[in-house]
Amino acid sequence: MAQDADLQAVVSSAAHDIGGFIRAQREAAQVSVRQLAEKAGVSNPYLSQIERGLRKPSAEVLSQIAKALRMSAEVLYIRAGILEPGEVSKVHDAIIGDSAITERQKQVLLDIYTSFCQQNEATREELSTEQP
Repeated sequence: MAQDADLQAVVSSAAHDIGGFIRAQREAAQVSVRQLAEKAGVSNPYLSQIERGLRKPSAEVLSQIAKALRMSAEVLYIRAGILEPGEVSKVHDAIIGDSAITERQKQVLLDIYTSFCQQNEATREELSTEQP
């Protein structure tokens, strides 16, 4: 029971942290909650709940918010606890360092790469729980 309470406290803290960070980024960009919700394709009440730490958004929603704020989805993934800060790879470094593509193209490639990594991790976890 104590472990459940500890886990719930960690999840709540992470939700509040990511929500506060999103709010700060939105305010720095001088965008209203309504405007960001519209750009990100989420409802205004849902975004408000995220910012207040009442909801913890999925990786997909974080990606949509990051795109709307014109920032790296990886930053939000790290803040939300989805990625570890040290998980940046040679692929990431190569994409960031490539001068032949635009910043937007770099972001799309990084989002796709991150998505593939997350899918592979989920598959590995499923396989490890299925094995006797």
